[in-house]
Amino acid sequence: MIILGIDSSAVSVGAAICETGDDTRIIAEGSINNRITHSQTLMPLVQSLLENSKMTLADIDAFAVSVGPGSFTGLRIGVSAVKGMAYALKKPCRAVSTLHAMAYNFLLYEGIVCAVMDARCSQVYNAVFEIKGGAVIRLCNDRAMMINELKDELDEKYAGRKILLCGDGAMLCYDRFSSERIILAPASQRFQNGVGVCLAAADYPDTDAAALMPKYLRLPQAERERLAKERK
Repeated sequence: MIILGIDSSAVSVGAAICETGDDTRIIAEGSINNRITHSQTLMPLVQSLLENSKMTLADIDAFAVSVGPGSFTGLRIGVSAVKGMAYALKKPCRAVSTLHAMAYNFLLYEGIVCAVMDARCSQVYNAVFEIKGGAVIRLCNDRAMMINELKDELDEKYAGRKILLCGDGAMLCYDRFSSERIILAPASQRFQNGVGVCLAAADYPDTDAAALMPKYLRLPQAERERLAKERK
């Protein structure tokens, strides 16, 4: 199966074309991290991958996209792009967790991986996985929590075990945790990308374009501020 995977959940935007199956093949991949809005960079990136691979959208069997958690605007751009392409071609979509996709960067690693994204206000979006024998095993649901709460949980549940941190919140947590058993993933693997989305897509069912929606985990800031004013 040929999958086009997209991640637009954070500052950088990534895309990849992969052939999945018994022998997964990365056909093309790319990312842009220049802080230009994803609405300007995502589709030119996808088009360049297709052109350099001598492919068209018609060659894609399914579209996968990270649906959250992450930037509210970024997620909407990525999901909308995939909805448009999949709807026009009548192809299936797969809605992938951003955090789950990041864990797929570490298939050769054996141990605990904690994927963390900066959610502002001393909070992080996070999920914990175990990589075992090349398989990604989810140990908890995606959630938003205070950094100190995450530290306490990791200390209690995984005492004595090394924990690899990845994601754009990894450095933030690494600085706070200050422990020899906490490992910071190398920059080349630390962040979300299109390949991770393609690989994680195998764990998710097909859905049609109309049903594809972002999963924010918490309300946008404007909505939270409105509700706070109403409670006063």
